Amino acid sequence: MQIHFLRNATLIVMTGTQRILVDPMLGPKGSLPPFAFFRHPPQRNPTVPLPPNAEQAFTTITAGLITHCRRGHLDHLDRPGGQWLAHQRLPVYCNFLDENYLRKRDITTRPLKPNQPTDFLGGTISAFETAHGYGFVGKLMGPGLGYLLELPHEPRLYISGDTVFTPAVMRVLTDLQPDITILAAGGASLDIGRPILMPIREMLEFIRLSPGMVIATHMEALNHCPVTRDQFRDAVVQAGLIYKVRIPADGEIVMT
Repeated sequence: MQIHFLRNATLIVMTGTQRILVDPMLGPKGSLPPFAFFRHPPQRNPTVPLPPNAEQAFTTITAGLITHCRRGHLDHLDRPGGQWLAHQRLPVYCNFLDENYLRKRDITTRPLKPNQPTDFLGGTISAFETAHGYGFVGKLMGPGLGYLLELPHEPRLYISGDTVFTPAVMRVLTDLQPDITILAAGGASLDIGRPILMPIREMLEFIRLSPGMVIATHMEALNHCPVTRDQFRDAVVQAGLIYKVRIPADGEIVMT
């Protein structure tokens, strides 16, 4: 298995026979409005372009996977991303609660329910609820899912999705023992309330409990994600956990 990280949460899971596009935000730099205006500089999103090797990678995609997409989550499925999926007629696995939203955009859906393993590209996929923040703000952000992918002759991959650290996340790490985990590490916050992604202390606990490699994403692409790669790396080094963490650059392919 290889993970081709493109930008923010957009990546491609590459196996011997499959190329799974996750959370496609495909628009050009600055095509989306700021996600925060006061707490963070009101820069338009995404703040960086897609890497040069992205276009060629899209020619081999066999399926899509979306963690969440309603309630303004354009950093996980923007208009160009949705149009591309609709045009390709690929099967797109998603939260069953997002099915109608996606079908209205002419996207071929494969809806998933939490805690119900489902056949997936010759293996299985299991979905787990996320919490995109705390309290009232977390509820406003709406439902999302993380996914555990178990494909033949491949390491078990956990895509945690946009979430803070919850008992459900802990259970996946400790009970299900994924070989590779993908962590949304940007520390995002809006103009009100607490962070809507894990703060540093929760990220470090996530890494400690992860049985194998952790791939950190969701940094340096959106104006409301203040945690930089350097800040994240410094925290992980100080905690003595850098040996199990990869922090890919946009466009980098991580060998697992």
